Amino acid sequence: MTLGTSDLAVSPLCLGGNVFGWTADEAESFAVLDAYAAAGGNFVDTADMYSVWAPGNSGGESETVIGNWLRSRGNRDSMVIATKVGMHPELSGLRAATIKRGAEESLRRLGVERIDLFYTHKDDPATPVEEIVTALDELVREGKVRALGASNIDAGRLAASLEFAAREGLARYVAVQPHYNLVSRSTYEGALADVATEHGLSAVPYFALAAGFLTGKYRPGGPAVDSPRADGAGRHLAEPRGPLVLAALDRVAEAHGVEPASVALAWLAAQPTVAAPLASARTVEQLPPLLAAADLVLTEAELKLLNEASA
Repeated sequence: MTLGTSDLAVSPLCLGGNVFGWTADEAESFAVLDAYAAAGGNFVDTADMYSVWAPGNSGGESETVIGNWLRSRGNRDSMVIATKVGMHPELSGLRAATIKRGAEESLRRLGVERIDLFYTHKDDPATPVEEIVTALDELVREGKVRALGASNIDAGRLAASLEFAAREGLARYVAVQPHYNLVSRSTYEGALADVATEHGLSAVPYFALAAGFLTGKYRPGGPAVDSPRADGAGRHLAEPRGPLVLAALDRVAEAHGVEPASVALAWLAAQPTVAAPLASARTVEQLPPLLAAADLVLTEAELKLLNEASA
């Protein structure tokens, strides 16, 4: 799959790097990255702020782990590395100087000469799109960034950014990274997806498994799940849609002999504009159901069932 209008060819699952240096130490992270690459995966996502929230961390841990892995495996040219700027506590917002400094620090931690896909992590409404787009374009022209993406941005600001880039002949966004999954459809479907469609952007949805809820391990009356994300994932059980989606996932998963997570990712992959759902694994054992989604083709009846359960 080619990402938007870029020349970036990416695998159908984007591996999330938020767990690297957080719930997965370097050895565990290397094992997951090795298994993902061995299965043909080439698209790894991180951010400068990962994982600043963890005790003892200051941000950049994930990039450092990925950089160490690239260097130790000698496979830089075969991987597409995406990172982000704008949400690190010491580099928040999207002023031109912040974008430039963020890129430089990410390049250093990753140990690469060029970032393949550079996202604005969260829109900064206080900064004009003209300043943001111009700063990003400079990074592309300098050869420090290959392609651009936007995460956590609304339809109006995305459209304004794309229109300014087109008018001025500047580098434009080729990808959008929205919060999007079977229990959170309105966060992308509608105006934002329409802008992506109109301008030929690819979507790389995050929270593709709703913080683990769509793996099926959270059940009404079921056992507690030992995970840092348990509170966020478990809340979906209290919403009417949650159990309906789980039941639909179970039905489709049983028909194909796969895990519910595979079905949830395959549903996303079947949606307009979606190039590669983003999901993370903190152990090698968690990876196979994610990778299996690439070979899972859902029928029209199955897509309809999932659409109705998640409506």
